[in-house]
Amino acid sequence: MARPRSAGYDDQRDQILARAAELFARHGYTATSMNQVAAACELSKAALYHYVRDKHALLALVAEAHVKRLEAVITEVLAEKLAPEARLRALIARFVREYANAQNEHRVLTEDVKFLDEPAREAVLASQRRVVNQFADTVAAVRPELRGAELHKPLTMLLFGMINWMFTWLRPGRPLTYEQMAPMVAELFFGGIGSVGLPAAPPSPSRKKPPRKETVL
Repeated sequence: MARPRSAGYDDQRDQILARAAELFARHGYTATSMNQVAAACELSKAALYHYVRDKHALLALVAEAHVKRLEAVITEVLAEKLAPEARLRALIARFVREYANAQNEHRVLTEDVKFLDEPAREAVLASQRRVVNQFADTVAAVRPELRGAELHKPLTMLLFGMINWMFTWLRPGRPLTYEQMAPMVAELFFGGIGSVGLPAAPPSPSRKKPPRKETVL
């Protein structure tokens, strides 16, 4: 008979997944050891194995938890019963926000899923396909003729191309934020570059700072 889980089991496992995602994103899956994960979680290695079977299982849990969260976001937006265009705009905004709050997990999803075995990788890919299909259905609801021309999925993949790699260049602490980018992505997708509005100017600093040398976001 399995031992009952303690009251803090799920919280501790969530912390383990967060620390593991951070390490995988920083060092890569292959260069990260379970000793490093245990140390980051302030656990013994034996205690860590109480929560996860091995490093492969840990990678699978990180990836699966992230895509399941994306599926949950879609479910939440669909439950709002919005009109098609409003629904697509809401999906874009929510996904940009979700990626902003889960940059480590998203990097793991884009770079380390290849290290999963076939069953685990297929489970993650199946979730990703459901996410893409829900977006594509919404794109087709905005313009029904796209489905007949089989363009709703290619356009959806173009949209994800804008969103998925934002984490590689949009850094925290820079003038442009994820919250500002979300409506820009929607306007660019719906109306092209001519429809993109400029973000509001940030408040003037109280004192002058030396100019940055970097020229990228």
